[in-house]
Amino acid sequence: MGLFDARVPRYTSYPPANHFAGGVGPSDTDAWIRAIPEGSRISLYVHIPFCRHLCWFCACRTQGTATMAPVRSYVDSLIAEIVLVARSLPAGIALSRLHWGGGTPTILDPQTIARLTAAISAVFPFAPDAEFSVEIDPNEIDEARLDALVEAGMTRASIGVQDFDPEIQKTIGREQSFAITKTAIDGLRARDIGSLNIDMVYGLPWQTSDRMADSVQRVLSLNPDRVALYGYAHVPWMARRQTLIPSDALPTPEERLDLFETARRLFAWDGYRTIGIDHFARREDGLAVAAAEGRLRRNFQGYTDDTAEVLLGLGASAISRFPQGHAQNHPATSEYRKRIAAGTLATSRGHVLSPDDRLRGGIIEMLMCDFRIDVATLAARLGVAPAEIARRIAGLGDAFPGMVEKTDTGIEITEAGRPMTRILAHHFDAYASPEMSHSRAI
Repeated sequence: MGLFDARVPRYTSYPPANHFAGGVGPSDTDAWIRAIPEGSRISLYVHIPFCRHLCWFCACRTQGTATMAPVRSYVDSLIAEIVLVARSLPAGIALSRLHWGGGTPTILDPQTIARLTAAISAVFPFAPDAEFSVEIDPNEIDEARLDALVEAGMTRASIGVQDFDPEIQKTIGREQSFAITKTAIDGLRARDIGSLNIDMVYGLPWQTSDRMADSVQRVLSLNPDRVALYGYAHVPWMARRQTLIPSDALPTPEERLDLFETARRLFAWDGYRTIGIDHFARREDGLAVAAAEGRLRRNFQGYTDDTAEVLLGLGASAISRFPQGHAQNHPATSEYRKRIAAGTLATSRGHVLSPDDRLRGGIIEMLMCDFRIDVATLAARLGVAPAEIARRIAGLGDAFPGMVEKTDTGIEITEAGRPMTRILAHHFDAYASPEMSHSRAI
C-alpha cells in the first residue's frame, strides 16, 4: 500500500480519541476541574447531537428527531451538567471561547437558546475578548433563531456547505441550495455578525475538478472570513448511514489530492492564506494572524487561535482536554442523561497523559500547525531539553526523502511534502492504529 492509500488520524488530539479507555471516570474529571488555577481562561464546547434530517456523509455522533421534546429534555440535562461542573469550578474562571456544535445546534428554538445561554453565563462569564461560535445549518435557521443567537452573544457563525452541486448534494443526503445559504448569511451580516466560517468537503462522490471549482467560486462570492476544506472520511463500518453513499463514485486518492489543489489555488488567487492542512483565511482573520505569529493550535474542532489550556466539553460524547489528560462523556444520549440525573459527571472514558504523550503530542501539533519543528520553541513550550526533541525528530527526513529538510532551528516540511503532513505526524505516534480505524490521509 502506498502513501496515497494510508489511513491515519486527523490528530485533533494526542493520543487520538480511539485510544481513550475506561480508566478515566467522573472522579478524574472532577479532580481535573478542581485543579484549574483560579482566574484562568478556559474554553467550553457544547454538543447538540440532534438533527431534523441525518446527512448520509456525516460520521458525527448525531440522532434524528421529528419533535422538539427530546431536544428540550436534553438541554435540561446540559443545564444540570453545568450545575455539577460549577460545584467544582475554581473562582474567577472566564470563557475565552464558547462553541456550539453537533448535530444541528440551530435546531434549538429561541426560548431554549435563551435558557441554555443563561445557564452557561451564570457559571462561565465571558472574558472581554471572548468568541462565541455556533454551527449553523441554513436549512434549520430562521429570523427568530438568528435574533436569539445574537441576543445570546454569538460573535462567529460557521455555515455548513459541503458542496453546492445538486447531484452531489442528493448523493450525500444534504440538499441545500445556494439561495438558502445566501439568505442565512445575509441574515447574519444584517445582524452585524462580522466573523463567518464556511465548511466544505472534498472527496465526495461524483466530485470533479470542474465541479469543485464551481462550488469554490460560489463560496468565494459569499466572502467568508475563513473556510475549512475537510477531506471526506468514508468509514461506513463506523457510520452506518454512509452505506447509502455509492463507494464506486468516490474519487481515488490521487483525484482527491487534485480536488484539494483545485480549491487551494482558487482560494489563494482570491487572497486567502492557507492555514495548516485544510483551512483558508483572510489575512486579517484571527486564524491567519495566529498562524503568522506561531500561535496556531489544534483541538477537537480543528485549527484554533485559542490558547486556553483547558477545554471543557458538555453533552453526550463531548471531550474535555486538561493538562492532565482527556475525558469523554458517554456517547449515548440516554446513558449520558441517566448519569447526569444521578448527580454525577458523565465521563465514561479518557486518557491520562504521560510525559512521553506530551512530547509526542507537542511534536505532532507543531507539524500539523506550522509544517516545521522549531526545537528551541517547542522545548520551551513543553519544558523539556532541546536535545531530546532533536533526537526524536532526527530520522524523519530519512524516513520520508524529499518531504522534510533540515533548518537552522530544526526541520521543515517541504512544499511537496505538505499534502502528506498527517502521514509525517503519524511517524511520531506511539499508539498502534488498526488500518481501517481512520480516514485516508489524502
